[in-house]
Amino acid sequence: MSATSSLLAPDWIAMVVGGVSTIASACDAALRPSLMRAVGSTINADGSLVTVFLARRQSRQLLQNLATTGRIAVVFSQPSSHRTLQVKADRVHTRPMTEADRPLLDRYLVAMEKELKTVGVEPHFTRAMLAYTVDDVVAVQFAPAEAFDQTPGSRAGARIGAAQPTGSAP
Repeated sequence: MSATSSLLAPDWIAMVVGGVSTIASACDAALRPSLMRAVGSTINADGSLVTVFLARRQSRQLLQNLATTGRIAVVFSQPSSHRTLQVKADRVHTRPMTEADRPLLDRYLVAMEKELKTVGVEPHFTRAMLAYTVDDVVAVQFAPAEAFDQTPGSRAGARIGAAQPTGSAP
């Protein structure tokens, strides 16, 4: 198992797959931040490849910063528990969304509708928040280089890896 694939423990990977709020961020050369809610995300089974899907028209500055610096930070947060994972990388690959990505985005939407309904957000609001057109979406892919437990509580900000405890209680 490579260092990259062992960065995230299975419970973190399961949380990301299970329908969580996904916010991507970057900064420009002067360290001015930009961020945007992703319209979808996925992670492969061993956690070595993350893909976030961004609406291009809403994410122009973020995408420009990614093209300039290659650096990204993504926060995955479970609304019902506030359990939060942050991953960072120094190199990204972007590509247009394809029809093959649509099932991933459909699964993300269903999972987010279910998760947000637990905190009182009706599905029609979730669908509006995550609406997209295929020709406007860009996929941003990266291998996580660093990961942090950002769940509120005593471990907030702690660097994590597969050998360390995860999912600290607030």
